[in-house]
Amino acid sequence: MNFEWITIPKIEDYRGNIAVLEKDTLPFEMKRVYYLFDVPSTAKRGGHAHKAQLELLIPLSGSFDVVIKNGATEQTVTLNKPDKGLLIKANTWRELENFSSGSVCLVISSGEFLESDYIRDYEDYLSYIT
Repeated sequence: MNFEWITIPKIEDYRGNIAVLEKDTLPFEMKRVYYLFDVPSTAKRGGHAHKAQLELLIPLSGSFDVVIKNGATEQTVTLNKPDKGLLIKANTWRELENFSSGSVCLVISSGEFLESDYIRDYEDYLSYIT
């Protein structure tokens, strides 16, 4: 599959932990940051692939599932630890679902928003990667 887990460095303290994202933590230069919140548990987000951009998804609160497809295989992973991020590489279809109450998904992207980088139809995605 075209993804990998990224362990985010953390500082443990009896008063609470701190996770740290710095330039050397990310495998790409950060160009855009956004987050999803108040997503109903029955809703689905994502449903697209990027031609060039990489994205790191981090569950800041709660949990959600990410369905990853590459045209040949499909895998569902659960994100539920704020010190574990999921790096989704280019040309990888993703769907986010099963959001728990109060979940927040932070997304760090290697590129600024560019509509031409998106593939929003799964059949178009399959044509693009073959």
